[in-house]
Amino acid sequence: MVSRITGLVRETLIARSFGASEWTDAFNVAFRLPNLLRRLFAEGAFSQAFVPILGEISNRGEKDQTRALVDAIATILFWALSLTVIIGVLAAPILVFIIAAGLKDGAAFETTVFMTRVMFPYIGLISMVSLSAGILNTFGRFAVPAFTPVLLNLSLIGGALFIAPVLEQPIYALSIGVMIGGILQLAIQIPALMRLGLLPRIGLLPRKIKSAWQNPDARRVLKLMVPAVFAVSVAQISLIINTNIASHLQTGSVSWLSYADRLMEFPTALLGVALGTVLLPSLSKANAAQDTAQAGELLIWGLRLTFLLAAPCAIALFAFGTPISAVLYHYGQFNAMDVEMTRQALAAYGVGLIGLIMVKILAPGFYSRQDIRTPVKIALLVLLFTQLANIGLVPLFAHAGLALSVGLGACLNAALLWLGLRRRGALPSAVGWFKYFGQLLVGLLPLSIVLFYGAQAHDWLALQASPLIRIGLLGLWLTAAAVIYFASLWLIGLRWQNFLRHAK
Repeated sequence: MVSRITGLVRETLIARSFGASEWTDAFNVAFRLPNLLRRLFAEGAFSQAFVPILGEISNRGEKDQTRALVDAIATILFWALSLTVIIGVLAAPILVFIIAAGLKDGAAFETTVFMTRVMFPYIGLISMVSLSAGILNTFGRFAVPAFTPVLLNLSLIGGALFIAPVLEQPIYALSIGVMIGGILQLAIQIPALMRLGLLPRIGLLPRKIKSAWQNPDARRVLKLMVPAVFAVSVAQISLIINTNIASHLQTGSVSWLSYADRLMEFPTALLGVALGTVLLPSLSKANAAQDTAQAGELLIWGLRLTFLLAAPCAIALFAFGTPISAVLYHYGQFNAMDVEMTRQALAAYGVGLIGLIMVKILAPGFYSRQDIRTPVKIALLVLLFTQLANIGLVPLFAHAGLALSVGLGACLNAALLWLGLRRRGALPSAVGWFKYFGQLLVGLLPLSIVLFYGAQAHDWLALQASPLIRIGLLGLWLTAAAVIYFASLWLIGLRWQNFLRHAK
């Protein structure tokens, strides 16, 4: 929660200081490159392959084998990422052209290339952070990995407040903040790993590197990573294509999508990533013990929580987008048109919010069984669908069409993952979904009415002159909607204790 709140503060300051311009487009493109590779090699493919095997070994109580695996993976990851960073820094102009050809002319392109070179080493830092987080999460130490993103947010806030005013090109302060954040994120992991006795020891000598490469468990991880890299790369290819399309649209399109995406990340990370992070180690242990009933119950518990909490968030993004965008972003350089353009993207993303979060819950059901090929096949179908949808939606809705194609693709992804798990018997069939959805509908109808009315009840843009009043009204309407939603569910017999029992 602290990470999400500081993330919103970060985005508010960036919007106020820089608005939605060619310079913010440049930063978002430059930051997307190391972020893309981070998701590809570190948080995505790596964690999907590493955590189940580490959980399997630690579950058997084999401490020496666990230690050897951690050291071997750390060594391989360090050297692979070092090479990746060097190539990325040297090839920055080519990479920028590939991801955002619309910036190929003028100062924006040069600015993007410079910031890409400054921030590319971030992939090395954050990938080692991901290794550390995978170890800590496997052993039930969730606090430090959960707090780590706060440090990046604080570094970017500090960059916008204190570094930007003294630079000739203020936007460069954000790239400096990213690097400071990466260093801090890695540093905070070290004490927790030392207490656990699993601080990775990176091999620097050739014989150590050879030993790491020959470790049988590390080879199992790498073998699983090959299809996992492909699975995650499909989503990243879609992101590259969408960014490239956005760079050819109206100036500010990349930034509007980015600002809307940050708002989407609040419920997605709070619910999807948090539940997925907790579920993967638990599912891995259940499947390693061949306890399919427990694994199925864990998935159903995660899905029920997803629908309970994500459905009202999706409606809020769709119906209450103007108040949310205005309160968080409508300051300084961020004008009324930027608010409207961000609202359009937010509403389009909201269509797929439940699907995005469901993917975070359902995918670990495959990864914990060390089945990564099925999500790869599904991801390929989703990539094809998303880009076909772009052909029809972008001419109609411009940047919002890109967001809508992503949302619809996420829904298709979730549906196919659900069907795949059902066919494998990993999801129990008799769980009362029809009754459950009916109960949720009783709460969602009055919530929708309140939010639609609240969005029209005030001139949210004119209230820029009274920011505290605007913030208070936003909090009032969201609180009222939440109270009405949960009160309606309580009246028809849906209790929070039901979910606590499932959690146990």
